[in-house]
Amino acid sequence: MRKFLFVSCGLALSVTMMAQGISSEMLNKMKVENKMTASDKAIYNAMAANNITVLAANQSNKIEQNTYFSNSVPSKGITDQKSSGRCWLFTGLNVLRSKVINQRHLEGLEFSQLYCFFYDQLEKSNLFLQAVIDTKDKPFDDKTVEWLFHNPLSDGGTYTGVADLVMKYGLVPAGVMPETFASNNTSNFVSFLKRKLREDGITLRESQGNLQVQKEKMLSEIYHMLTLGFGEPITEFTWAPKDKNGKYLSAPKKYTPKSFYDELIGDDLNENYVMLMNDPTRPYWKTYEIEYDRHLYDGHNWKYLNLPLQDIKAAAIESIKDSTMMYFSCDVSKELDKTRGLLDLKNFDYESIFGVKFGMDKRQRIITFDSGSSHAMTLMAVDIDAEGKPIKWKVENSWGASYGYSGHLIMTDEWFDEYMFRLVVNKKYLSDKARKASEQKPVMLPCYDPMFAMEE
Repeated sequence: MRKFLFVSCGLALSVTMMAQGISSEMLNKMKVENKMTASDKAIYNAMAANNITVLAANQSNKIEQNTYFSNSVPSKGITDQKSSGRCWLFTGLNVLRSKVINQRHLEGLEFSQLYCFFYDQLEKSNLFLQAVIDTKDKPFDDKTVEWLFHNPLSDGGTYTGVADLVMKYGLVPAGVMPETFASNNTSNFVSFLKRKLREDGITLRESQGNLQVQKEKMLSEIYHMLTLGFGEPITEFTWAPKDKNGKYLSAPKKYTPKSFYDELIGDDLNENYVMLMNDPTRPYWKTYEIEYDRHLYDGHNWKYLNLPLQDIKAAAIESIKDSTMMYFSCDVSKELDKTRGLLDLKNFDYESIFGVKFGMDKRQRIITFDSGSSHAMTLMAVDIDAEGKPIKWKVENSWGASYGYSGHLIMTDEWFDEYMFRLVVNKKYLSDKARKASEQKPVMLPCYDPMFAMEE
């Protein structure tokens, strides 16, 4: 029931209108107003036998693609996350390998995603179980408790997870711990981890015993499941860089995963880098942190600085000009031409197909859950015009070399404005104003905030 206030001749009239269902009169009116025309029937026939995306493809936008970029970081080798939600991990490790390849002038290098993912799933399991213990006194219908059991763990993640994992556990080359069927097809395997964790969570909430002792036993069982699906994590290996013909460039050395990370990277990935966000639903120049949005219980919550697009672009351009790739995430499914690997607002004309207007802006899409960060990739190139303004951008993707434009995606600057969300840059590429803003105490947001969305 809604009340509407009308003011007429100085008199306020309160009119109560009863909420309505769909009446037969309303339905008949809709039928009359939407009687099919000849063009409607043609569209119906086409949609009955074809994918809407195919029908809406804008043929006038399929001109020869401009793949020139004025500034680009060299890319050597496209990775493939297969049927897994590990884009965040592939992207983070691709950023790190690019740094090593460029500094050491290597022909190629790939870090083992599986090695890091093993510990990611173990750490997330601990995070969930310890969070259950921490919230034990709250009712089960508490929003945080409910969120925890709805999201015990996943194969998705963010840059902060990459930073915490590799700084704690180190890195190994891909050939030292290769992928398994379970790691390349994570959904089924992770579903059993979730089921076990939910069962363990209930046990902890109902237990009167020593919760930490019980948790350690539960984690040991999770560890056992992980070894069956992924194998035992490597603790020591021998490695040396090779040239393009497979010849060693130096004598092989023995490493632990941690010593390998320290020698090849040796950077504080939390202290020296900052996550930038473009979220028009919240004030810019503020930092935010999301509770439980981390991979390690003793790790870092995901923290970001919310900035206008022009300031994010300025930092990105400086990074690319300095031959440094970046962790980048966006709403990749929107307006994507998969064949050409082009993200362009002009790719499809859905309005002509349906005869309706789709007019939400970025802020409206976020608050209605129509859009959000869904996929991480490695930002590596920008094309700048004579006035220094970006025209288009290029990312290195992790969907295999045959996808899109030779394993890459190209996005117009207009698309970037609408669907870009997160970018991680070294603080040295920030303006003084942005660097200072990144140091402020963050506003803590709840774990069920809409911005908690792990890239997959």
